[in-house]
Amino acid sequence: MLRVPGWLGGRCGTITGVLRAVLFDLDDTLVDQRTAAAAAVRAWGAEHGVDDDGAVERWTALCDLHYERYQRRELTFLEQRRVRVRAFLDRPSADDDEADALFAGYLHRYESGWTRYGDAVPALRRVRAAGLVTAVLTNGDAEQQRGKIERTGLGGEVDVVVASSELSAGKPDPCAYAEALARVGVAAHEAVMVGDSLVNDVRGALAAGLGAVLLDRRGEHPGADVPRISTLDELDPRLLSGPDGVVDAP
Repeated sequence: MLRVPGWLGGRCGTITGVLRAVLFDLDDTLVDQRTAAAAAVRAWGAEHGVDDDGAVERWTALCDLHYERYQRRELTFLEQRRVRVRAFLDRPSADDDEADALFAGYLHRYESGWTRYGDAVPALRRVRAAGLVTAVLTNGDAEQQRGKIERTGLGGEVDVVVASSELSAGKPDPCAYAEALARVGVAAHEAVMVGDSLVNDVRGALAAGLGAVLLDRRGEHPGADVPRISTLDELDPRLLSGPDGVVDAP
């Protein structure tokens, strides 16, 4: 176990004592979901006559909007897919079977494009080597997300996987963090969340009493007043414990 560093205990709440677990987000933290989705929607959209320059942006906006509704339990996992398809392809009258069949064309391409980031496995192994529990807390369907982890070769690198479909709510709801921590077997003050979403992975974690580190791969949050890294290569557990148990923010 490692003492929690000062850079997690200052701007990120009142974390003190020992660090026992690091929770990682999955999509766009360990796995390059954004690239896979963009390539898939370009090919799939073109097949259905949607091939303009704004297609990826519209699909992303629809995903963000309706996936958040799914996390709030306003829609089921299948329903949010169907709503996205109908809106994107302008097929408001498509019944559920038709919407599911249309989405399958996107899904096949999307799954084929899943790849892990090159810095993911080294970071996970460093965390494990430091004696910490290595966990994934992801907003999504458990079956799909576990399949993503296995397909990208991350299965053997993670101790615990928790998906929001198994919880009463998704991130950033504090209940998601409380229930995930119970599965990991640590208290909030013994855990740090690492992820790319300032709202879900950082603000949500802080509100739930965890430490948090923002992974800002694309430099989208330069002014965020939270510990921020641009690559998982910067996440080195050996730096979490100096001679007096604290270090400055990297």
